[in-house]
Amino acid sequence: PAITKPEGFDKALEEAGDKLVVVDFTATWCGPCQSIAPFFKGLSENYQSVVFLKVDVDDAPVSNRSGISHLPMIQPLSIQQHY
Repeated sequence: PAITKPEGFDKALEEAGDKLVVVDFTATWCGPCQSIAPFFKGLSENYQSVVFLKVDVDDAPVSNRSGISHLPMIQPLSIQQHY
């Protein structure tokens, strides 16, 4: 399920600890986002040492503070970027 609240995003980053985090900013109305969804899911299954998050830009204002300007957007975050 997609993260829908900033608190959920912050909690997921905190729980990730020192793991690499990859965030898929998506929307249900975005055709290209839906096209890459199976690929993103496959990555999460193949790279279990990486934390993969999905954020629905329409439900979560997290996208505003993350500087998302277009979709689809997949953004890797280094450990230093968590905070």
